[in-house]
Amino acid sequence: MNDPPAKNPTGIPFLDWIDARLPIFSLMQKEYGAYPTPRNFNYLWNFGAIAMALMFVMIGSGVILAMHYTADTELAFNSVERIMRDVNYGWLIRYIHMNGASMFFFAVYVHIFRGLYYGSYKKPRELLWILGVKILFLMIATAFMGYVLPWGQMSFWAATVITNLVSAVPFVGEPLVNWIWGGFSVGNPTLTRFFALHYLLPFVILALVFLHVAALHVCGFNNPLGIDAKSPKDTVPFHPYYTVKDLFALCVFLLPCAVLVFWMPNALGHPDNYVPANPMVTPAHIVPEWYFLPFYAILRSFTVDIVVPFSQVVLVSSKLGGVILLLASIGVLFALPWLDRSPVRSARYRPIYRVLFWIHLLACLGLGWLGAQPAEGIHVLASQILTAWYFLHFLVFLPLLPKIEKCPPLPPGIHEYLLSKKREA
Repeated sequence: MNDPPAKNPTGIPFLDWIDARLPIFSLMQKEYGAYPTPRNFNYLWNFGAIAMALMFVMIGSGVILAMHYTADTELAFNSVERIMRDVNYGWLIRYIHMNGASMFFFAVYVHIFRGLYYGSYKKPRELLWILGVKILFLMIATAFMGYVLPWGQMSFWAATVITNLVSAVPFVGEPLVNWIWGGFSVGNPTLTRFFALHYLLPFVILALVFLHVAALHVCGFNNPLGIDAKSPKDTVPFHPYYTVKDLFALCVFLLPCAVLVFWMPNALGHPDNYVPANPMVTPAHIVPEWYFLPFYAILRSFTVDIVVPFSQVVLVSSKLGGVILLLASIGVLFALPWLDRSPVRSARYRPIYRVLFWIHLLACLGLGWLGAQPAEGIHVLASQILTAWYFLHFLVFLPLLPKIEKCPPLPPGIHEYLLSKKREA
């Protein structure tokens, strides 16, 4: 049975008057004040709150930038330059937005790999995980469309190359890519549509984040031990213990962000994007933003056409195969709660899985490096090997692992585990 809300949750008469009619503050007190939280979180758990804070920074800075941006192929590049030069603190807002995307993806990637290591996708958190993967997919789409908006050389050619991949879809590919472009090439209708969607999708992401947090509070937090809290001694109230810890972690995280914005604002960008888009000049090497590079390497790893034996009929072209692998690299994450059937959540108590996890992380980092290299020679072969490992990890190793892995016994409870560690110290 749920505890009745406090009669005076704030102690401020006016706010308590509002709460009596619309219990916002009582709800906040229940979900973010007294909510029982495992007492053994490490700092990896702070990246969820960091990602949420960065999301609000991105939305706020994006709304301000949209007030000064012009979604027109003849004016877009100059409107960005005007923001940088003529709008009060426009340079700061743009640099925050531009580098904030990188910091946002970094926080989300840490959040995802923490979930993979500690089994946060397992029962009863399957829906929580699925909502998180949907957020990642929409983040990728939003960031790609935002990358096109400055209308520099890299923006234009990234839009041309990536959207043209849709043409590989059988039967409907050509009409679909023409519909995305709004014509027969990347142009003004394309830029207008990308701007509209780039403005809209963050609010869709915000709604999914709300559902993500709601699902988390229904099924409860995971923890580094991967066991459920069994007694009041296993938990502490969310406030002030974790609100203060989240705030501290956010302040520490913002320090390198500030260094990036104020001292190295263009370190993660590409010089070609400071040249106006020119459809007549193709860049020597088209490179997406760093957070797309692993997926870009997977996309380029499919280099052969699959044909019907003893004929010239192409079943799957290299372009279509790359698109399928790209979509599958994200789609496989949706099925992860059912691919990994081990009853043990945390990699602390899964010796073989722990080794596979670190190899998988290195493979993803390797794909990121390969995505920035020319698609030729040894780089292609390495991308194919690491792509194969990426899918083997999820589709072969994880389903087989419960049959061969012997896990040590789990602790009886969080409180007992912490006491035993204290005695050992």
